[in-house]
Amino acid sequence: MYAFDVTRPKTVAEAVEALGAEEAQALGGGQTLIPTLKQRLASPSVLVSLASIDEIKGVCADGDTLTIGGGTTHATVAQEAAATYPALAALAANIGDPAVRNRGTIGGSLANNDPSACYPSAALASNATIVTNTREIAADDYFQGLFTTALEPGEIITGVKFPVPQAANYQKFVQPASRFSLVGVFVAKYADGVRVAVTGASEGGVFRWTEAEAALSADFSPAALDGLTASADGLINDLHGDAEYRAHLIKVMTKRAVAAAN
Repeated sequence: MYAFDVTRPKTVAEAVEALGAEEAQALGGGQTLIPTLKQRLASPSVLVSLASIDEIKGVCADGDTLTIGGGTTHATVAQEAAATYPALAALAANIGDPAVRNRGTIGGSLANNDPSACYPSAALASNATIVTNTREIAADDYFQGLFTTALEPGEIITGVKFPVPQAANYQKFVQPASRFSLVGVFVAKYADGVRVAVTGASEGGVFRWTEAEAALSADFSPAALDGLTASADGLINDLHGDAEYRAHLIKVMTKRAVAAAN
């Protein structure tokens, strides 16, 4: 590690002001940023901790929409979203280990947009809206590639609005060393169709498997996927699994998600 300053604002307005400082960086739960700093892959001079901003914490159900504050921990989502959106709560309950779940936040995960993180698949499959201190961004527009999002410098995720689906499930093939997804698939069924989002597989980050969406919108059953094959083009090829293996897992995990959601 190296020397840096830490500021702990109490409101979003104070955090935005602090992020205006030169080389300032937001700190959510720190589950990604702190290891990054230890490896000297980032070197901000000021960390702006969002942990003390109560206005961006909490889970609230209103009709068919579940709103989660950006500063809400995975453990809180797992507990408080269970009655309204069980698939999302189950996803949160299986992120990392207890230490990670009690420190990491949904806003931090979405802001980082790790290609193997779980929450991006839930947000994309749910057609969620990412709310910041300045605007609202549709999930389809928010995720823009590997560790890349539509967020502008100094912009803070204050909440995420999830339309609650008729049925949903998340299936995660775990990379045992990291607890991240080797391949994860979130399937969500709505009145106007099915959305399928894949994480952990692509070099470009989370993406929608549109061919599966079309098949499942016509027939929401595992058998609807029998004639489909996920493309291996652009998928991650590493020591944990080559692109063809990940393509195979995409179909397997999607079938399992659909079976569990029915």
